Amino acid sequence: MKKSLEDHAARFDEQAGEYDESNSDEYRACANLVIEHAGPEADDIVLDLGTGTGAIALALAPDADRVVGRDISEGMMAEAEAKAEEDGLENFEFATGSFREPEYDGDVDVVTSNFALHHLSDAEKREAIEVIAALEPRKFVLGDVMFFGEPDPEVPFYSPEVDDPATVGTLADAFTDAGFSLTAVERVHDQVGVLVAERTPTEAGGVPSDDADDADDEIATDE
Repeated sequence: MKKSLEDHAARFDEQAGEYDESNSDEYRACANLVIEHAGPEADDIVLDLGTGTGAIALALAPDADRVVGRDISEGMMAEAEAKAEEDGLENFEFATGSFREPEYDGDVDVVTSNFALHHLSDAEKREAIEVIAALEPRKFVLGDVMFFGEPDPEVPFYSPEVDDPATVGTLADAFTDAGFSLTAVERVHDQVGVLVAERTPTEAGGVPSDDADDADDEIATDE
């Protein structure tokens, strides 16, 4: 049976204290790429969904105007707040929220997420991306468990009991349908990657950039 949000929240509440120490090298590589691609400007507001213990949010805070973190686990966010206080950061806000109900309706320039969206079904992922698109960020950087090839349940990044990763192609279609263009696809592992989606120009009659074409080529190669 598919886990509910409450089940996931309880599981991460239990893991919160040891979560950072238990992360794999691939997780850390993925997080570093999300941080690199997010690259917020000094006046940007960043929304980090599935913020967890704040790995992405707190790394981006020094370069952004403000970082808003949302998660379903209070235990994970308590760890994030403790780290923020230790680092002397003040331009952050952590509160309960999910991908489909982020509980935030302010301005957003950059949306980030790392190792969280894969807990949703493909239909729920699509709905989440549509909700994010409605916030009108210029960029969404997603690091996650995703399939670049035939899924292998023996690989440690994929646990059918709690995970429901999508193929890169499925995610790309959801982004495109929500008004984004993929401008980068980074493969960290056969089942771990980073997608960079930017708002597709419509009013000015713009065309996709060369970066978007390169990303499409990467997806076509992997499918």
